[in-house]
Amino acid sequence: MTDDFSSWPEDTANTGIDTSVPHAARVWNYWLGGKDNYPVDRKIGDEILAVFPAQAEIARQSRAFLTRAVSYLAAQAGVRQFLDIGTGLPTANNTHQVAQQLAPESRIVYVDNDPLVLAHARALLTSTPEGVCDYIDADLHGTDEIITAAARTLDFTKPIAVILLGILGYVPDEEKPGNIVARLMSRVPPGSYLVINDGTNVFRDKPEDKPAEDSPRARAVALYAQTRAIPYHLRTPEQIEGFFAGLELVDPGVVSVSQWRSSAGQSGPPANVDSFCGVGRKP
Repeated sequence: MTDDFSSWPEDTANTGIDTSVPHAARVWNYWLGGKDNYPVDRKIGDEILAVFPAQAEIARQSRAFLTRAVSYLAAQAGVRQFLDIGTGLPTANNTHQVAQQLAPESRIVYVDNDPLVLAHARALLTSTPEGVCDYIDADLHGTDEIITAAARTLDFTKPIAVILLGILGYVPDEEKPGNIVARLMSRVPPGSYLVINDGTNVFRDKPEDKPAEDSPRARAVALYAQTRAIPYHLRTPEQIEGFFAGLELVDPGVVSVSQWRSSAGQSGPPANVDSFCGVGRKP
């Protein structure tokens, strides 16, 4: 698989792709070393890194968490169905690749509402013969639409892993992201799982640190919001843990993405990053 779509035309007038405003999926693709992005995405990506250099490591560690979480679900929890909402642009180790390498019969539904993401997904995210990949054009807020469309591919009488990586931060508190999560999990059967990671600006293991409006992470988020892109909302680890209400958290609970079931390298365990994650099971 390759993520090199640099030959795509810059003239996107008839594609529904707005290249005048950065898009989160394309900016993250840039931070991960991909080529599926435009000058506006690279410009804000570089500006954010100048203010908050750790963002590149957050992008890498978040992707590594996806690999470890899906591996756990497929290999240890026996999950064979995955609903990946806000999937972003394809890179290496996408959900279906990780799951189907361990369980070729796995069925995966990707959900996004960006035309570039959907076009790339249909071109690149191909399933094993034993499994299935499908793609839905929908917004996270449209939970009924997502479930109805996903039911064409997934069996909602059997466990499903609902994956929400880096997407709840784009839902402000007044739009009640917790209710969105609850609606999704109410539609999947017992034995299903929820996988979340999102950005924070405070480490739980440093209680003397408090979220601050002038922190580097907060300044980077404010810079992004000035571009007319969809604003991102940082939350505390405790708020992220709140999304797992009613679920059984898988050990080690809600932690920095670099710490969730990661292995220590030659220099010891990886350092914490300002993005927290968790995996929870519906009893």
